[in-house]
Amino acid sequence: MAESLETHIPFLQIFKSVIRNTPEGDWRDTHVLPKDRLVNYDPRIIMVPLGGYSTTGSTKRAKTVSTSSSVAKKAPATDPGLKAEKEEWGLGPSQGRTADELLDAIDRGNYDGGRTGRFWTLDPIDGTKGFLRGEQYAVCLALIVDARVELGVMGCPNLPVSASDPSGPRGCLFVAVRGQGAYQLPLDRPFSGPGTRLTIPPTTPETLNFLESVEKAHAKLSFNERVAQILGVTRPPTRMDSQAKYCSLARGDGGVYLRMPTGTGYKEKIWDHAPGSVLVEEAGGVITDGRGKPLDFGLGRTLGENYGVVAAGKDVHDKVIAAVMQAKAEEDAAAQVQQ
Repeated sequence: MAESLETHIPFLQIFKSVIRNTPEGDWRDTHVLPKDRLVNYDPRIIMVPLGGYSTTGSTKRAKTVSTSSSVAKKAPATDPGLKAEKEEWGLGPSQGRTADELLDAIDRGNYDGGRTGRFWTLDPIDGTKGFLRGEQYAVCLALIVDARVELGVMGCPNLPVSASDPSGPRGCLFVAVRGQGAYQLPLDRPFSGPGTRLTIPPTTPETLNFLESVEKAHAKLSFNERVAQILGVTRPPTRMDSQAKYCSLARGDGGVYLRMPTGTGYKEKIWDHAPGSVLVEEAGGVITDGRGKPLDFGLGRTLGENYGVVAAGKDVHDKVIAAVMQAKAEEDAAAQVQQ
């Protein structure tokens, strides 16, 4: 059963705090996460906002103590962003964290996932290179219950509020609850109103374009070019890091998110797609792998044998899958000739 958005208001507050990189609103608080398990991207990455990490336990522990103290000084209690945080949620200036508490929280991200039960996926900095370049990145959280994504929240601090005004205000929060729709809210005041409901608009070959990864190691961009040719797409692709691509798709800033594997044996990670998948579906879109099969979030920390990811509006998704299959057949035939 879909859970109401109100049920997860504390998580939205924590989410905003994580994006601000202040320890006062830490997502790791046990008052808010008393029982749920967590599947997290490499847990050591949590240490990056705190100044880096070391693979040795004693050095990591010392680093945590010194850097968490220095970061805490950057967020005074008068920070207006703290006004909405409540002590009963375990948030606020008085809720400090010791080194042991931080490290114990990081260890909670080691859950392996599975077919049954409920757990959360978290990617604290999705699009690390985009983050380092000062471009697009996202903080991504999802709730999975019995292998189905029920809730997705993504914060995109650098994404323009409106694609039609790229130099305008930036910072968006995207929320989707299964059966309740997908919404965009301003990151600086996410509880100021109901938000803007998102719907993927219909497209034509003239208006269609692809949303792709910046890094060539993350997607087979040459393959995408061939798929675009088959579909008759003439507009250039929009390339950005992170799951901000899902957010852009959900609000109509591009018609297809296409991510095909760059080599054999690669398996997509569930935290890279769980929140984006429910956002796209609640915005009226379809998301599958490159063969048209549903993404399987019940196989552990990866999507198993799912081959790539294709997300698009309902009016064009089947056409994209057909084009992907044609391009793959051509690629396989060319490989046979070379042998």
